[in-house]
Amino acid sequence: MAKKRSGGGLTGTQQAAKFLGVSVLSGAVLAGIALPAAGALGLAAKGTVEGFDEIPSNLKTPPLSQRTTILDSEGGLIATVYSRDRKVVPLEKISPYMQKAIVAIEDARFYEHGAIDLKGVLRAINKNAQSGGVSEGASTLTQQYVKNVFVEEAGDDPEKVAQATQQTIGRKVRELKYAIQVEEELGKKKILENYLNITFFGQQAYGIEAASQRYFSKPAAKLDLGEAAMMAGLVQSPSRFDPINDLQEATKRRNIVLQRMTDVGDITQAEFEKAKAKPIKLKVKTPRNGCITAVDGAGFFCDYVRKTILTDPVFGKTVEDRQKLWNLGGLTIRTTLDPKAQAAANEAAVAKVNKDDPVATAVVQVKPGTGRIVSMSQSRPYGLDQKQHQTTLNLAVGSKMGGTTYGFPVGSTFKPITAAAALEKGLSPAQSFDTPWKISMKESDYTRCDGKPAGYADWSVQNELKTEKGAYDMTSALGKSINTYFAKLEQMAGLCETLSMAKKVGYERELGKPIKQSPSATLGSLESTPLDMANVYATFANRGIYCVPVVIDSIKAANGDKLNVPQTRCTRAMSDRTADMINQMLKGVVEDGTGTKAGLSDRDNAGKTGTTEGRKDAWFVGYTPDLSTAVWVGDDVGKREEMFDLTIGGVYYDKVCGGCLPGPIWRIAMTGALGSETPSFVGITVPRAEKPKDPKKDEKNDKPRRGDDKPADQPTSPFPGITIPDLTGGDTTRPGNGRGGNR
Repeated sequence: MAKKRSGGGLTGTQQAAKFLGVSVLSGAVLAGIALPAAGALGLAAKGTVEGFDEIPSNLKTPPLSQRTTILDSEGGLIATVYSRDRKVVPLEKISPYMQKAIVAIEDARFYEHGAIDLKGVLRAINKNAQSGGVSEGASTLTQQYVKNVFVEEAGDDPEKVAQATQQTIGRKVRELKYAIQVEEELGKKKILENYLNITFFGQQAYGIEAASQRYFSKPAAKLDLGEAAMMAGLVQSPSRFDPINDLQEATKRRNIVLQRMTDVGDITQAEFEKAKAKPIKLKVKTPRNGCITAVDGAGFFCDYVRKTILTDPVFGKTVEDRQKLWNLGGLTIRTTLDPKAQAAANEAAVAKVNKDDPVATAVVQVKPGTGRIVSMSQSRPYGLDQKQHQTTLNLAVGSKMGGTTYGFPVGSTFKPITAAAALEKGLSPAQSFDTPWKISMKESDYTRCDGKPAGYADWSVQNELKTEKGAYDMTSALGKSINTYFAKLEQMAGLCETLSMAKKVGYERELGKPIKQSPSATLGSLESTPLDMANVYATFANRGIYCVPVVIDSIKAANGDKLNVPQTRCTRAMSDRTADMINQMLKGVVEDGTGTKAGLSDRDNAGKTGTTEGRKDAWFVGYTPDLSTAVWVGDDVGKREEMFDLTIGGVYYDKVCGGCLPGPIWRIAMTGALGSETPSFVGITVPRAEKPKDPKKDEKNDKPRRGDDKPADQPTSPFPGITIPDLTGGDTTRPGNGRGGNR
């Protein structure tokens, strides 16, 4: 082992060896200029660029990673995201002082020599020989530019970065060859422009425009002499000369650049003295990167946009292709987010639930007939600081798009799907069942899509309250959310038909997991997401036509080209008559059913409440003809606790129900998002079941009572003989056995 001197430096032997290596390398580099493409230096080895004798197109116009701007539907800024904080600008938008400063300090003979400065190489060899080490380099600004292109292409891959910067003769000769061709094809001004746009200036800033904004909060075109000199000085060592961390070191380096500009005649001695005497005055602008900086609580929406680009094949066939597009950036993304709807969703999400409550809420809104997602918000703010109750888990969507693994059980919000399947099969809304509050059904009476029984066990089903017993038709069963009714209706409609309808209207399960063919599906025992449920109900609003949700209107690349974006696809899921009847029946839910606390008084609206087993989830999904909104409330962390005896938003709840918490949240979101226009649902008469006979009245009139055929949007009295459920009290037992939800 070689010995070190007491001062820690190299021994004489080591200095001689290093000097010899430097001299040999420098000589080889000079010789390499005239060598053939591969030659004795082994340039065909792994890591070299194919087509060595031809300049790659990426050296002419390198695909530089830039900022991506995400906008709302009106062009307002949502967020800026990037893997490299850079904005490419033409040379005419860069201060002349900056142009002169970078040339003076990095390559003073830039405009005099070709790609390689032979005088500079010889001078470096001589100086290095005198010092016994490498005290001076000989790379021209063009060579540095070529090297930076390879480093940029390497991205954040350590192995590729190492290959791009390895100190080998082969890499150096390749760099020189390309430098010659770049000089011939681009010219000095274009090389300087490209160099200033690709170079790293520290503090996450790539390129002179981003750096100028970072340190001085001004465009590169307005940099004065002293500021330009400081920026040029950063290139040699962005960390060492960082003015934010070490202003004294940065000032020394700036003065060296100013002196060099004086020496080469770029500035006068008087200009030098004046600039040197002026202290560096920073106006630091903290970089705002990523969805964590999204405005107006749109962080979850922003992240959904990111996930869309990373997962949709329209943006690239492979994961790698899509990731490369996102990392390259420079995109201007116009989204479907409606600022008014987003503001309303934000208000609603925190109006009844605090960010530090034991449960959270998610609010998402979809425009019927378009698939456009117009808002996405939740009570826990988007972010990484758990102490501030922040999260990046998007409760409105599934795991593929940054949300929960499968979503949440949907409770009784599934019941309209069963009703739609029954209507499509030809059953009448007047179909009634007379049941006790609790019944037992056989799973074998339900048939799967493969023709086999759904099971062989007994299925116990009960209503929320013991008073909920007697005769109900489809309208009253939806209004009061009667479990026993829908267990029987699903049997008549068909389990397979019900689940097929669910798929048609967009009810999905995450991770490609198929919908479980279980009778309890009609009570919402299976999971879905708030976004999917908003889209399900948007299908009813759209008179039976389902549209795939979309979040991006347009994308423009950095060069101005328009990129293809996912388009919604609309398909008919049910007849318009079926949808019209569902709309009229669900109007009753908000008028005199379980959703009365949610109903809007100034326009047609409809919806459905839902809770799940043990009240672990509470839902309200509702809509007008022009907007569908889903609200979910539940435990988003831990063991998914039951929602009994809780204080939420400062209000005590002995038990949380869909109508008493998600319903009012829905009302706030809809009220703030909707405009002045008040479109109506298509009017249709919904058949009702015949009411039980009143013997005394029949004897008096000598006529039997006929069925009540009044439209469902006209309030009707409960059937005589049926006890009116007490919605404020009743049985508070906690249903079990996987029966799904009610309210």
